[in-house]
Amino acid sequence: MMPLVLYCKSYRTDVKRVVRLAQSIARFNQDQIPFYVSAPQSDLELFAQYLQGHAVTLISDESIIAENPALDPVRLAQLPGSLSQQIVKSEFWRTQVARTYLCLDSDCIFIRPFRQSEFIDSQGTPYTVIDEGRDLFYPALAKGKHKVIDNMRRESAQVQQAMGREGKHYNFGPNCPVWDRRVWESLDQQFCQPRQLSFMDLIAISPNEQRWYGEALLKYRAIDLLPSQPFFKMYHYAWQLRFDQKAGIQKQQLTQLYGGVVYQSAWEREMDWPSEGGSLGSRLGRRLRRLLGRI
Repeated sequence: MMPLVLYCKSYRTDVKRVVRLAQSIARFNQDQIPFYVSAPQSDLELFAQYLQGHAVTLISDESIIAENPALDPVRLAQLPGSLSQQIVKSEFWRTQVARTYLCLDSDCIFIRPFRQSEFIDSQGTPYTVIDEGRDLFYPALAKGKHKVIDNMRRESAQVQQAMGREGKHYNFGPNCPVWDRRVWESLDQQFCQPRQLSFMDLIAISPNEQRWYGEALLKYRAIDLLPSQPFFKMYHYAWQLRFDQKAGIQKQQLTQLYGGVVYQSAWEREMDWPSEGGSLGSRLGRRLRRLLGRI
């Protein structure tokens, strides 16, 4: 079992974005950390075609789900992609490929050289992203986006209540956290199984896999908590990006604090496979908003 791998769960619509991610990994991966990509079985041939020549191991989502008999694949297939992908990503540990994995999104890219030591210590314990979300709250306050703060705290309270923890509302993201199989295993064995629940049931309670992982770590202490700020700069909203741009923060400056950047795929619909999705009117509207700097 490897100490760390890079893992991305994707779909055919994002195959061009995964190619861009693979290119950034090839450029900056100083320790040659293995890179795994999963997609539906029906999409694997397309991914193999686009990723030819890249050091990527492809596996099917179905093979990951099959590792957990408690999951109903029919019920899973009926869920929206935004929910089903959380379940697939959170079950990757069962493949026993690695003790820890950096869970990447298709629309992220690395922007500077990185090494394994950024994500796990010399004993193989991962650095856990945990803070109070102020990286997002500060520009939200500046823009008067109070619902952003209210929604995040409400989501946190849902999982805290389910896990029986009182206290501060923590943020365990945003995207691209490092996850340890021992934490997922503790959540499964000590929380889900006694209640006859699967992780699919937990997502129905609160659809945020990062919170379930983080709260399980705090409750069961399967590993030491080594706090870390986010590894990637996540732009949830276009106004966040404009906020940084007006402050003179560009990609070059971000390399001092982050190893990569995540942009919303909705801002880059021209990268959709096989072509930009939506009606002609919506495509023209997006292009106009891009020209005006609104997305």
